Amino acid sequence: MFFGKLKEAHGKVVINRNWCKGCGYCVQYCPTNVLEMSSGYNPKGYHPPEVKSADSCRNCKFCELICPEFAIFVMEELDEEQTSVAAAT
Repeated sequence: MFFGKLKEAHGKVVINRNWCKGCGYCVQYCPTNVLEMSSGYNPKGYHPPEVKSADSCRNCKFCELICPEFAIFVMEELDEEQTSVAAAT
């Protein structure tokens, strides 16, 4: 059966600290608690989020969809098998 070949999706969260206004929506709505608010400031004087557990990201892109400033996005992380297939094409 093909369900044996399914793998968990993983993502890499990228945050543009300069665009962030520190609303915290991404932190609140992340279902796997990947993000937390940082104690540091960005150039605008806001506390942007930071990644606290990168391995927990499941590439759901909720943070990306909810960010009103478009300051965060998620890139899919490919495993070795997917990388070799992508390189061959």
